[in-house]
Amino acid sequence: MPTDVVMPQMGESIFEGTLTKWLKKPGDKVQRDEPLFEISTDKVDAEIPAPASGVLREVKVAEGATVQVNTVVGVIDAEGAAVAPAAPRPEVAKVVAPPAPVCPPEPAVARKGNGARPQPAPAPEPARPREAVARQPETVIEFPSAVEGQRVRSSPLVRRIAREHNVDLAQVLGTGLEGRITKEDILRFVEQHPAGAPPAGGVARPAAAAPPMPAVPGAAVPGDLVPMSTMRKKIAEHMVASKRTSAHVHSIFEIDMTRIVKLRERERAEWEKRNSTKLTFMPFLARAVLAAIREWPIVNSSVEGESIRYHRNVNLGIAVALEWGLIVPVVKHAEEKNFLGLQRAITELAERARNKKLSPDDVQGGTFTITNPGPYGPLFGTPIINQPQVAILGIGGIFKTPVVKTDPEGNDYFAVAHILHVSLGYDHRVVDGAVADQFLSVVKKKLEQWDEDIG
Repeated sequence: MPTDVVMPQMGESIFEGTLTKWLKKPGDKVQRDEPLFEISTDKVDAEIPAPASGVLREVKVAEGATVQVNTVVGVIDAEGAAVAPAAPRPEVAKVVAPPAPVCPPEPAVARKGNGARPQPAPAPEPARPREAVARQPETVIEFPSAVEGQRVRSSPLVRRIAREHNVDLAQVLGTGLEGRITKEDILRFVEQHPAGAPPAGGVARPAAAAPPMPAVPGAAVPGDLVPMSTMRKKIAEHMVASKRTSAHVHSIFEIDMTRIVKLRERERAEWEKRNSTKLTFMPFLARAVLAAIREWPIVNSSVEGESIRYHRNVNLGIAVALEWGLIVPVVKHAEEKNFLGLQRAITELAERARNKKLSPDDVQGGTFTITNPGPYGPLFGTPIINQPQVAILGIGGIFKTPVVKTDPEGNDYFAVAHILHVSLGYDHRVVDGAVADQFLSVVKKKLEQWDEDIG
């Protein structure tokens, strides 16, 4: 039976989405869980996977159209079924022929000097019955378990990575809930095994080609009038609403990061080899923020009417700059994670954001935000609060700076230090200046006197 492809509801408060790009054309083969089209909502840009395997028979909604959730945007049929003309856009409507066979017979063509006449190509093999094809898709998405009688639990992303790297998921130890294989598990397995090596007791299979990366919008030509993207519109709305809602005030502190810079330089290579992830400055900053929130929980609150909601957990938003906008994925229950857990969570969310793999839950429920434009070289910034939160920490660049220090005998001297400027934007309706400064004092002390094991 044909399978309808619908516009998903990406969160409880989302009622419509913009279909920004089809990744397949009518007549293309698709596998279940393979990225099929891209959408944009006020919460997230995302790739939507195919709900079934087969052939994309029809495209009902053109690129750029905004439709209500649960609207049928396309149809997937079993291989061999006829492909219907399917799109309002002429470019899409032209592509109606089914794809060529995987191994087309080579036509007999006369070669120079052999006297043979061209022979017509043999007629294509008739399509197989739907019943025979319908039994095939399961072999693509299901993997045998190392434990007899059980199925491997994994996400579409994990299965795609496994196909790309020729990995048998039955050989991967899952560390997630009920043995589920997480992204970290599959990436760790890939790193520990040579590319293309067959899994233990198995035979190597050809790896699938990696899907194309999302296209980066081209630069606008001076003089052109370019409409805002859906994400750009929502960013504009949220920023103006935040300035209108919160009484913004900013405090700026200078922090000596020399101890941490030297620690990172000394431990980075071995740490990354041991933990299979990058070592950035962000988990240091996150741990310092968590320490400060423990002492000043008002900074991790939000306003509800004329009341203040003190949040039980710290859901730490980490702003990620994208080629097409800005998004803030959230590390849930950040206070429960150690240094290594924070680094892995931050790295994974940033990667998923850049590859349009975030879910609605990944960008909701934040209670405090860190934005880090430091790698681009600013001294500091004055960020706008991410509603309904009451505070946001802006991170500047780390610069070698001459500073005056005092030795144990009380003598002053010049030294070169790695200086960082941080700014706390806070809602003065809830957070007083004295509280903001004491909060930043804890952040400063934690970073300058760092003594925590980084794992």
